[in-house]
Amino acid sequence: MKNKARALMILGTASHVGKSITVAALCRIFHQDGFNVAPFKAQNMALNSFATTEGLEIGRAQAVQAQAAGLDPHVDMNPILLKPSSDTGSQVVLNGKVFGSITAENFHSLRMELFREVQAAYNRLSARHNFIIIEGAGSPVEINLKHSDIVNLRMAEAADATCILVTDIDRGGVFASLVGTYQLLTESERSRFGGFIINKFRGDIGLFQSGVTFLEERLNNPCFGVVPYFHNLKIDEEDSVALDKSSDPSAGRFSSSTASETDLRIGVVQIPHMSNYTDFNVLEAVSGVSLFYLENPQYAETADVLILPGSKNTIGDLNWLRATGWVNALVRHAGANKPVIGICGGFQMLGKSVRDPFHVESNIESMSGLGLLDIVTSLGKEKVTRQASATLVNAELFGIDQADSRPVFEGYEIHMGETVLGAGSHSFLSLRRLGDDSIISDGAVNDDGRIFGTYMHGLFDSPSGLNALLSHLRRLCGRVESEQISSGVDRERHFDELADHFRRHLDMDAIYKLVGIE
Repeated sequence: MKNKARALMILGTASHVGKSITVAALCRIFHQDGFNVAPFKAQNMALNSFATTEGLEIGRAQAVQAQAAGLDPHVDMNPILLKPSSDTGSQVVLNGKVFGSITAENFHSLRMELFREVQAAYNRLSARHNFIIIEGAGSPVEINLKHSDIVNLRMAEAADATCILVTDIDRGGVFASLVGTYQLLTESERSRFGGFIINKFRGDIGLFQSGVTFLEERLNNPCFGVVPYFHNLKIDEEDSVALDKSSDPSAGRFSSSTASETDLRIGVVQIPHMSNYTDFNVLEAVSGVSLFYLENPQYAETADVLILPGSKNTIGDLNWLRATGWVNALVRHAGANKPVIGICGGFQMLGKSVRDPFHVESNIESMSGLGLLDIVTSLGKEKVTRQASATLVNAELFGIDQADSRPVFEGYEIHMGETVLGAGSHSFLSLRRLGDDSIISDGAVNDDGRIFGTYMHGLFDSPSGLNALLSHLRRLCGRVESEQISSGVDRERHFDELADHFRRHLDMDAIYKLVGIE
């Protein structure tokens, strides 16, 4: 591989130790300091994805990192995206388009062919930028996988990257994880590592200094910083592990510690193949809303509103809803005149049936849905991945006078289904895809506006759309109207806050020196 840019690689001792957020923070810091920096991850396994302006699909984490670097997300930043559809199989998205569904065994047989695509993407990216920050995946020393790895040490060698190892002290075992990882590296691999970062620290850092000294001596590498736990992080996280923060209300883990009896209580059904749960991040920060994720249907009655989220396996998750009692709980909820919302795959489940004539997801050709909307969905071979904007078709149904300016929704589509509406449902949104002047109908809503669904991800991200939907839901649920949200999530400010947090606790001079920048 011909290198055109300097490369720094962030590897981790395990999954969810903070690699993605560390890369986002460093992208922001390098961007603030005037460098033409871009993120890169050869292979990402995640159900949170993003549609680029070109209509191509990449991991959500790389899209966030690109935005932190002041860039539009581009497919070259994440050439391979694996979207798990079962315990042993995944849909492979290669260079932004569906390559196919394969098993882990088949993937390993294709790894070198796929790695050539990775190298080509990295070459294109490095030709456009003078600095690349590369993210690894999981641990670089999984012995049973190391020979077929294309995202960690093989990528580091191909990019001639200097490496930093990140670990999570909050989960415990920080000494064993760091020492063990270094111990399992070969001598040549270890020579690429310039130091380590200890992430998610809670307490008095001064009391941990002896631990830092021990690790620096044992690893013969410097510690670039001990980064305290970042509370109220408002940057999208990559893995569903992050959903641990909001769980069944019986456990008392709500999105807000100040949740009151007057809050609009929104429960997201935590289906096994949930995708793009970042759709609901904005709701966690809204005053007067209490958001939580529900696995057990016995707690459905505690929610004012239930949401069925996106799914990577709609038919499989429909089976799960039936087996666990969620179908009955959702139908009871709707029968009690409480709102139910479906996003993407969740929207498909609300209908009369989901058909799979091409066996995109399974050998089951058709399955009955919940029957809450008069719609029928057929899964297709082609995936729609487009950014889009939309307005409500029937604004009056949502309590908005025609004379008022209609709320605008900004988001993106990622789906492999076409939905046909029956006489009992009406179109929900008038949608315009980026780069296309034509208007198309999206989603469906019932006669009283209590049941509705859409293919648009990011439904709650736009202030005017969010205000309209929350006002509508509060009216339906008899909840007190809250103050209007005047602006959306201040993404730039949150990136700056993240960068400031890492700057305060990292030795950036040492990191710059490590990569050859004075």
